[in-house]
Amino acid sequence: MRLRNKPWAVKLVQDHPESVIDRPDPSQKINWSKRFADISKPLEIEVGPGKGKFITTMAEEHPEKNFVALELQMTAAGMILRTKLAKDLSNLQILCADAANIASFFDSHSASKIYLNFSDPWPKTRHEKRRLTYKSFLQKYQTVLQENGQIEFKTDNAGLFAYSVHSMNNFGMHFDFVSVDLHNEKDEIVAANIETEYEHKFAAQGNPIYALHADFGVK
Repeated sequence: MRLRNKPWAVKLVQDHPESVIDRPDPSQKINWSKRFADISKPLEIEVGPGKGKFITTMAEEHPEKNFVALELQMTAAGMILRTKLAKDLSNLQILCADAANIASFFDSHSASKIYLNFSDPWPKTRHEKRRLTYKSFLQKYQTVLQENGQIEFKTDNAGLFAYSVHSMNNFGMHFDFVSVDLHNEKDEIVAANIETEYEHKFAAQGNPIYALHADFGVK
């Protein structure tokens, strides 16, 4: 979902290069040891975090981990940055770049988890390759994730969910958790779930939230 352009976001991003990596050269790996105070912490990445409610909440609740928000839209990056600064989240970095280049920005097998929350469904068949659960993206995630790394995926779009299950299954992934109505799961699962802005909106409209956790098994 494209956000309305906010001129303040561009200036905020430009004023905080210590927190945002703006459109880096994909031919060079990023030295994350210079971006985080403690690089030994587990690294988790959210691809397409939107306004950033999920990733900023995760960073706030889990100071024992490092987080990267990989977001293409400058306005969204600015919104995430504003929250990061307000909450002084030193364990969160923002990478303003195309997710298609994710394997270029991280060392192989360096991340413990990748989150895909309410990604654009790209419903037209001719746009299949743009879906974040298309096989070429899965291959890149496999490169970035550690051997026991996991993808956590949520959507309100039944078509994208069905496609993603099929795509991941064909890729040989293992499913640790699958739900077609996340908000009506067991209490402990619901309590552990951190909502995104879109998730809250969609669920309030009575839409079921689909979710899965999957890994690549032994590489």
